[in-house]
Amino acid sequence: MFIDRARIFVQSGKGGDGMSSFRHEKFVPKGGPNGGDGGQGGNVILVADRNVNTLVDFRYRRLFKAKPGGKGQGSNKFGRDADDLLIPVPVGTVVRDEESNALLADLSHDGQQAIVAKGGRGGRGNYHFRTSANRAPTFAERGEPGEERWLRLELKVLADVGLLGYPSVGKSSILRKVSAAQPEVAAYHFTTLNPILGVVNLPDQRSFVMADIPGLIDGAAEGVGLGHDFLRHIERTKILIHVLDVSGSEGRDPIEDYEKINGELAKYSEKLSRKQQVIAANKIDLLSDDTNLKRLQQYMDERGRDVFPICAMSGEGLPELMEYVWKLLETYVEEPDETDEEVIYKPEEKPDFEIHRDDDGAFVITGPRIERLVAMTNFDDDMSLRRFQRIWRYMELDKMLQKEGIQEGDTVRIYSMEFEYRK
Repeated sequence: MFIDRARIFVQSGKGGDGMSSFRHEKFVPKGGPNGGDGGQGGNVILVADRNVNTLVDFRYRRLFKAKPGGKGQGSNKFGRDADDLLIPVPVGTVVRDEESNALLADLSHDGQQAIVAKGGRGGRGNYHFRTSANRAPTFAERGEPGEERWLRLELKVLADVGLLGYPSVGKSSILRKVSAAQPEVAAYHFTTLNPILGVVNLPDQRSFVMADIPGLIDGAAEGVGLGHDFLRHIERTKILIHVLDVSGSEGRDPIEDYEKINGELAKYSEKLSRKQQVIAANKIDLLSDDTNLKRLQQYMDERGRDVFPICAMSGEGLPELMEYVWKLLETYVEEPDETDEEVIYKPEEKPDFEIHRDDDGAFVITGPRIERLVAMTNFDDDMSLRRFQRIWRYMELDKMLQKEGIQEGDTVRIYSMEFEYRK
């Protein structure tokens, strides 16, 4: 089953908790704190794998959670870092954050990796909190929570050459003839519903990958028919073979078909409309005379397009067409990508904290810095609680809450904690 879109939930591992401990050695007075740090939580990493051809695995499994880091131990022993969770995806997978639609990764090379959820930092042991004023701190940090997010995966087929054209013009027949691929061929439209790849082998151990992509119809740029499913897959091809039915056997005019399809390409993407095209005038065996073929050749000459008369059923003209396409691939120069979107992992940039009122009147404080502080604080320990209060005052959160109109006894929520406000 060919699946080219998927939606998954990823969650990186929580950092391990820091340890609160003290040296207990014979004949060593005032041993002092020696609690070790927690280990790093596991990252969630997508890996492009050429042995994976479809996103079908994500149809049945959508939740991916990395393991947490190990807890710190006494004698300044660090907790174990968790292993990263590696998720293989097909080469050509584009990854977006579902909430923001931000592009997180474009995995176009075998072995390419992208971190989509970074593991939490391990909490610091009490050894780090010793000072001249507090030589025996009893508290340690808890591990930082991991990240979690919904992702959208889209597969864009990677092929050197794409077969472009209306349904039933002979694209699948061409691929069957020049490669070992076996796409379905029948006398009805939309026989090909999913992209099919085939390797074209030429003499002297030359080869390239050709894709038979579902047929295009009017309105595809607006999603009509197979619409964007078609257009998305030809974005990655280098050369397009535009297959036209020169015989007019189904009452179609090849020049009109050519203009309509190129119009759809331009609507979808300007870059797509600039891709180099070679015209394959198919079904020459059904021509009663060469009037239609000459008219097409003259029309394409005026536009600088090369025309190759072929018969996909008998193979006539296909060797010359494949050799010509090979020469174009040898001199092909990739057009620079126009997108300015970042395609590597980057933590979300949010303000340190924001304050808003909830429906029940509670004051909710959000932001990565304050949420991380709450998550990593052990509120069951008095010294840890006092440290939290000092940082609270340093961040001047009281002043911010008072500006928002907070009153004595109002509720304050941060992360998973709820407080009662007292001056």
